[in-house]
Amino acid sequence: MNVSLRQLRVFLAVAQLRNFSRAGQEVGLTQPAVSRAIHELESQLGLKLLDRTTREVALTEAGRALAFKLARVLDELDQSLAEVRDLGRLRRGKVRVASSPTLSAYLMPACIAACVREEPDIQLLLLDRIQQDVLTSVRAGEVDFGVVIEPSADEDLHSEAIMRDPFVLVLPQGHRLARKPAVPWSALDGEPLVLLDHASGSRRLIDEALARHGAQCPVAQELGHPTTVFQMVVAGLGISVMPALGLPPGGLNGLQVRPLTPKVERAIVLVHRRNRQPSPLALRVWELVRATAREREAQGAVPSA
Repeated sequence: MNVSLRQLRVFLAVAQLRNFSRAGQEVGLTQPAVSRAIHELESQLGLKLLDRTTREVALTEAGRALAFKLARVLDELDQSLAEVRDLGRLRRGKVRVASSPTLSAYLMPACIAACVREEPDIQLLLLDRIQQDVLTSVRAGEVDFGVVIEPSADEDLHSEAIMRDPFVLVLPQGHRLARKPAVPWSALDGEPLVLLDHASGSRRLIDEALARHGAQCPVAQELGHPTTVFQMVVAGLGISVMPALGLPPGGLNGLQVRPLTPKVERAIVLVHRRNRQPSPLALRVWELVRATAREREAQGAVPSA
């Protein structure tokens, strides 16, 4: 098989732009040259990669599979060539990080801002996904590392806890439990709860804490994002147990926040494949995320409203 790098770059441009003319402009080739490169690539592979009509360009199943892997492979190749060009001193490039939704919303923006400020030659690309998909992306090598809530099984992953985040109670101002400065887990017994769904890395830990402290609570709603949970609590559908990091920095209008006792915390963890050390560039971002998280943890106050 004699597949050329130019053919792969041309195919990726067509796959991303879905247009032969624009792809040609992207890679500096005429439209006939783009068509010829795609034809040669398909001949080498013995597969049809694109379905082309007068109105659109669509990827075949084989084309989608190749395009999915190719962007990262070519990025890694470009990064390797840049390393050689810089005489082995890694200076610039892209680092892909996946994180679960509450972390994407309330931790990673500060990490990205710190990267822009402290590592301007590194582009931190964030993939915002549910926890299971983050772990899948790490295992598949689609990202350099992930930021997750302590996974239940991680034998194939190397993990480092970077932050402890307590669970808190979110409830309307007039609720009977809002009169307490802190609320025992056992006091939640019988209260209807609005909780994050099981796609969240936190849900397993919340369920375990409720069971451990004898709180049997009907679940009124299970939702995918903290903002929706808060609106359900405002509407009077129940109270909620949430990670403190999931509270918006500006506070919650019309809602109260109380510490839960005894304190139960979730660990926020960085993970990468155990058998593959991240690149020096990714390790610089790893260290930056760790430092940002520890600074956030040190601030540590749980707002009361």
